[in-house]
Amino acid sequence: MAVYTDITEDDLKRFLTEYDVGELTSYKGIAEGVENSNFLLHTTRDPLILTLYEKRVEKADLPFFLGLMQHLASKGLSCPLPLPRRDGALLGELSGRPAALISFLEGMWLRKPEAKHCREVGKALAGMHLAGADFTIERPNALSLEGWKALWAKSAERADEVEPGLQEEIAAELDFLAANWPKDLPAGVIHADLFQDNVFFLGDRLSGLIDFYFACNDLLAYDVSICLNAWCFEKDGSYNITKGSALLEGYCSVRPLSEAEIAALPALSRGSALRFFLTRLYDWLTTPAGALVVKKDPLEYLRKLRFHRQIASSAEYGLAPEMAGS
Repeated sequence: MAVYTDITEDDLKRFLTEYDVGELTSYKGIAEGVENSNFLLHTTRDPLILTLYEKRVEKADLPFFLGLMQHLASKGLSCPLPLPRRDGALLGELSGRPAALISFLEGMWLRKPEAKHCREVGKALAGMHLAGADFTIERPNALSLEGWKALWAKSAERADEVEPGLQEEIAAELDFLAANWPKDLPAGVIHADLFQDNVFFLGDRLSGLIDFYFACNDLLAYDVSICLNAWCFEKDGSYNITKGSALLEGYCSVRPLSEAEIAALPALSRGSALRFFLTRLYDWLTTPAGALVVKKDPLEYLRKLRFHRQIASSAEYGLAPEMAGS
């Protein structure tokens, strides 16, 4: 979450008249994240999240995102719900941007997750994959192999400003993944961005998943690899196999991974590390000064990518043989 587009109190109050949510009492921008402009609103009834969809988010994709949240909630997954306007629409417009009001989810994200929390994340991710199996709208993953190549083309010439030799290293990595990307694995709706700040806990209980604006259709095990990268590395860059084992055990207790998915995890993890390196690199090089947004260090994901290159077997992630399905 972030703030790129500012709003005035008068405009916001006019916007809220289209909803049955009570009177505005206060609002503030949320600085975390990199995609949309987000605000926490307090009204005379309930706290709410206001999202203004920025230029990187295609308006045509919004029915997928908002419909997916409704679908998952109907299946029992705890996630925010888009609120309808008085005319029944889920989308309005504010400050020249498509905008939606989203229900507020209780909880907070963990700065220092433990293995027990990683296990719950694995369970929740698998639950989301199962709940999304019959969601009828589809959205291709714009940030898969072809998307990585296009994004890299926008950053390649300046990459060595961030670290010498990056241009050659990443070009070689893209060639490897193009030649070795897994095919014919189970696919469906994935979250594609289940980082720590997108999972809320109340104490040790996982209270819900948020921020579905990268969700798409892709390989389910690719989503698992994203979580390994997001949850199982320590601040010093080391991989925590205890957390990795807990996350994988939690996932497989709900949806066992196939042998083919297990064999593909090292390549998938390289791909997901590269994906977040590339988006962070692009934002690092292009985010304008003064934007109320936290830029994330791309080199964190370069180090993870280099770690995955050394992995010979998924057992090195902490995946025990008994976790596997057929």
